[in-house]
Amino acid sequence: MIFNQTNIIITGGSSGIGKATAQLLASLGANLTIIARNQTTLDQAQTEIEAVKLSQNQKIFTLSADVSLREEAENSIKKAIKLLGNVDILILSAGMAHPGYFQDVPLEIFEQTMAVNYWGSLYCIREVLPTMIQQKQGKIVLISSGAGLIGIYGYTAYSPTKFALRGLAESLRGELKPLGIQVSIVYPPDTNTPQLLAENQTKPSETKAITGTVKPWEPEDIAQEIIKGIKNNDFAIAPGLEMKLLNSLHSLLFPLLNRYFDHLIQKIKG
Repeated sequence: MIFNQTNIIITGGSSGIGKATAQLLASLGANLTIIARNQTTLDQAQTEIEAVKLSQNQKIFTLSADVSLREEAENSIKKAIKLLGNVDILILSAGMAHPGYFQDVPLEIFEQTMAVNYWGSLYCIREVLPTMIQQKQGKIVLISSGAGLIGIYGYTAYSPTKFALRGLAESLRGELKPLGIQVSIVYPPDTNTPQLLAENQTKPSETKAITGTVKPWEPEDIAQEIIKGIKNNDFAIAPGLEMKLLNSLHSLLFPLLNRYFDHLIQKIKG
């Protein structure tokens, strides 16, 4: 697939994996609308994305919206379609995580995490679909996590939302394929992003022991894997050997990983 003059919407495109993906796509000639909550962060991201454009004719737009709110999500997609015209690719990178012990995490965090990670993705997909169906082509890329393949200690508010995205992607794939629409889901490992820094503020020590066994990726490397997966029409995009194995064998590996995690947790608890 050639990205030159391709029209792309990216939610969560002002930082982390979303911004790195936007920069890479801009360098390949794509027209972009990035959606995020904070206009100041969006303005900074736009400057960085504009700096790597392949051509001065490319269009880079920003929209401030909270995709966890249905009306804002729907309106932002409507505006993005008006700005870009037909939408070729929708990348859903908006997300949040707040690790902690289950009984200590406020219920509002569970609700907010599901609203941002799952509902925010679903609202945007629903709004863009009529356009993609009408043009008989399109690609939808959901960003899940390794924690969407296997539940991880300390991520009781986060893992279920990423499991939900996996279920949505798997269900949508077959339904949309005959309509010319490709669905992909990405399972990034820990990545050096502002979100990871925020997570580390509330991570239980047991969670740090588990996640600290793997070196975090850089967002630019994840972006490369996403673009490669889109080009190849891959359904599951699993960067790195660990994620590929987890994606392929998670049900078989689950008992072994649980034993290993229990061992790490027991060491922490003494």
